[in-house]
Amino acid sequence: MAAGGIDWGAIRRSRFLVTKLVVDTDVISFLFRRDTRADLYRPHLAGHVLVISFMTVAELDRWALEHRWGKGRIARMEQYLRGFVVYPSSRALCFAWAEVSTEARRMGTPMDSADVWIAATARLQGIPLVTHNHKHFDGVAGLAVISEGAP
Repeated sequence: MAAGGIDWGAIRRSRFLVTKLVVDTDVISFLFRRDTRADLYRPHLAGHVLVISFMTVAELDRWALEHRWGKGRIARMEQYLRGFVVYPSSRALCFAWAEVSTEARRMGTPMDSADVWIAATARLQGIPLVTHNHKHFDGVAGLAVISEGAP
């Protein structure tokens, strides 16, 4: 098994319909670090194509720099991220970001820019978001959220 205990070979061999999920940075971090909270999410992730926003990659890069990761750990992260589909920025995603950001502000729940990118990715694609920080996304209409985080 690779990528946080997910058996990619079994997923590829599966005869079942595989759906997509956008995975938030916090859950990616739990899986990569083998944090015990990752166990909460493995059942939700198994059998799905896992998508991450380009913003998640940027956040992970920032963490590596801030915490002065060595070349080995950075290389392990690069290898780990190959197990995910990275959704890039596009004109449609930029507009979706603007919509989510504006809607959240109008509802009185402004969001962090990184969370807006991640929410916009999931909403634009019409696929659920898996996050431990569900409260960060409460103000996003039309976004399906899967979370095991505290209410």
